[in-house]
Amino acid sequence: MQKITPFLWFDDNAEEAVDFYVSIFKDSKILSAQRSGGKLFTATFQVEGQQFMVLNGGPEYKFTEAISLFVSCETQEEVDALWDRLVEGGTPSRCGWLKDRFGVSWQIIPTTLGRFMGDKDPVKAHRVMHAMLKMDKIDLGALQAAYEGSSEG
Repeated sequence: MQKITPFLWFDDNAEEAVDFYVSIFKDSKILSAQRSGGKLFTATFQVEGQQFMVLNGGPEYKFTEAISLFVSCETQEEVDALWDRLVEGGTPSRCGWLKDRFGVSWQIIPTTLGRFMGDKDPVKAHRVMHAMLKMDKIDLGALQAAYEGSSEG
């Protein structure tokens, strides 16, 4: 059993959100659902081994960017697929961040970005940072070019 589980409070669309998230990630499933009067009240689901709980709690609380879900991606194809699906009906932001249609903030980040930005050569790391700051969805090709010095991003 997972010791710490993110708990997401939705107004009244938790079931739509769970179905949406489970449809996007390959390794995902709904683990349990509790209903009240036929409507989803709480549910537990799993995405890529991470469990989440949801609640249809009403309009009192809204999501903010102060909490985001960070997704590590290995390829540009994975970045593109996840970004494009999660941003549908939502809002893109800078540096790999987006808000989905439910207001949940996500960071869709290639693992290469951390490696490039952690390079011992501060010039390379700076070029990558400079290129990334201009991006909404992260572009691995542009990061690679900045890293290699063949483009200022």
